[in-house]
Amino acid sequence: MRHLFTFLLVLFAGLAQAAPGNPFETKPDFLPVGKAFTFTSERLESGEMQLYWQIADGYYLYKQRMKFDGLGEKPVLPKGEDHSDEFFGDQEVYRQGLEVKIPAGATGQVKLGWQGCADAGLCYPPQSITVDLGGNPAVATAAQAQDQSLASGLQQRSLGWSLLIFFGLGLLLAFAPCSLPMLPILAGLVVGSGASPRRGFALASSYVVCMALVYAALGVLAALLGANLAALLQTPWILGSFAALFVILALPMFGFFELQLPAFLRDRLDNVSRQQSGGSLVGAGILGALSGLLVGPCMTAPLAGALLYIAQSGNALHGGLILFAMGIGIGIPLLLLVTVGNRFLPKPGTWMNVLKGVFGFLFLGTAVLMIRPVVGENLWIGLWGVLALVMAYCGWTLAREYGLAAKVFGAGSLVLGLWGAVLVVGAAGGSEDLWQPLKVYSGSRVAGAASAHDAFMTINDPAVLQSQLDSAKAQGQWVLVDYYADWCVSCKIMEKQVFGKPEVMQALKDVRLLRLDVTADNAASRALLGRYKVPGPPSFVWIGPDGEERRAQRITGEVDAAAFLQRWMQTRDAL
Repeated sequence: MRHLFTFLLVLFAGLAQAAPGNPFETKPDFLPVGKAFTFTSERLESGEMQLYWQIADGYYLYKQRMKFDGLGEKPVLPKGEDHSDEFFGDQEVYRQGLEVKIPAGATGQVKLGWQGCADAGLCYPPQSITVDLGGNPAVATAAQAQDQSLASGLQQRSLGWSLLIFFGLGLLLAFAPCSLPMLPILAGLVVGSGASPRRGFALASSYVVCMALVYAALGVLAALLGANLAALLQTPWILGSFAALFVILALPMFGFFELQLPAFLRDRLDNVSRQQSGGSLVGAGILGALSGLLVGPCMTAPLAGALLYIAQSGNALHGGLILFAMGIGIGIPLLLLVTVGNRFLPKPGTWMNVLKGVFGFLFLGTAVLMIRPVVGENLWIGLWGVLALVMAYCGWTLAREYGLAAKVFGAGSLVLGLWGAVLVVGAAGGSEDLWQPLKVYSGSRVAGAASAHDAFMTINDPAVLQSQLDSAKAQGQWVLVDYYADWCVSCKIMEKQVFGKPEVMQALKDVRLLRLDVTADNAASRALLGRYKVPGPPSFVWIGPDGEERRAQRITGEVDAAAFLQRWMQTRDAL
């Protein structure tokens, strides 16, 4: 087992070393935004309010990004230096310092805004502060989205605190819907092998550590390479291969065969593992690595914050450690459930065979979940129906063969069989609703989802996006940019459960809806993701009538209709 962990660590370091611009090389230590641009205000004897930004060496502020909301007339700004960059083109910038004076007659409060970058390649999020023209600055933190605030917090906190915070976030993510499929995998590995408590703990530990290592490596590479690795991992042949693997893992649970190494390898390892029973540590590690690759957390604010931090700082080592801590946090509850919880199970008996069958079906369910992004919705529903019918048949057989609470098993199998039949019939009619499969035959299809899809303009060309943004700005129109991919399950869920709601579409009736399709892993998709530095779909970017993003209100990951509407109201009212 020690050799396996050593191999994975070397692999992790090697992959990062192979990335363009070796991430482990010495890189500049970027200052926190408050030290890069230090703001002070002072009332002069003349009655004017003097505003001053002390700008550190190697940093600059954009002239066009200076904002003075609340003033009747924008103050005259000094001429800046000419500067050209890839994102904003030719600009005037300020270096060393910027001094602005507000006339003595101005009263009330003014909300200042600014944005700057470092010559070494880091751009900071927009900052803001409210200043009382009576002379007392009202301290206000820059409005930031959740992922943005997490990234800023990582830059300003020590590594130890960051590891602790993301370990705690991992504990919470362990109970997210997209992490739960790992539980039957791990439980089948430990309980299904009949391992002792000590051996079960070793197997579960191997699984969790390898899952966290692979998860951290993927996160670091995704941030460093700027590639849409999620799209690469969600291709049909990869998902189909891993789904087939889980089907193979399920078959031994039903007694079709015993999953073993080839004889020549088994004989060589026999002496080494003679004292071990109940599964292979290497096998557990491989299964954990596969889970980290495909069944890890969905795109959430904590994950997006970690990736944003890595992309901004270029510190792959710290970023990898943070993602590793998150992975361990995700794995700890799973480990406890299959080890400590195992102590409360009854003595071995018939129930063990039943439990192995249950885990076999859980493996099959995991395979169905895995291929959802690349199959049609009605086919996916049909697969669940077939699985339910097979489970019902097996349950009925068990009730007759073992006499295991025949009435309960019989009734449960009957209900499951009926539901499976309903799913199959609904799928045959083209149903796309798992919980209302027969609605397709009612003649009253809900037009919400279809009308919502038509309301969005699908874009996969950066030039078309820019044209639409320019048009919306000229018309003073709000814009919602929806990052979408065919392989993104959460995108499809939000399509139905958020944009399929009439009240949501009514609230967005005056908003220009742009859907950026980043399904393909190509230059256009990378450019679209890089436009607003979005780590992946689903992500929602609000663009105001002035053409500027309301970064603090960005939505990363799946939310429900109520949360989406609340964010839109906050965004609109903050104008």
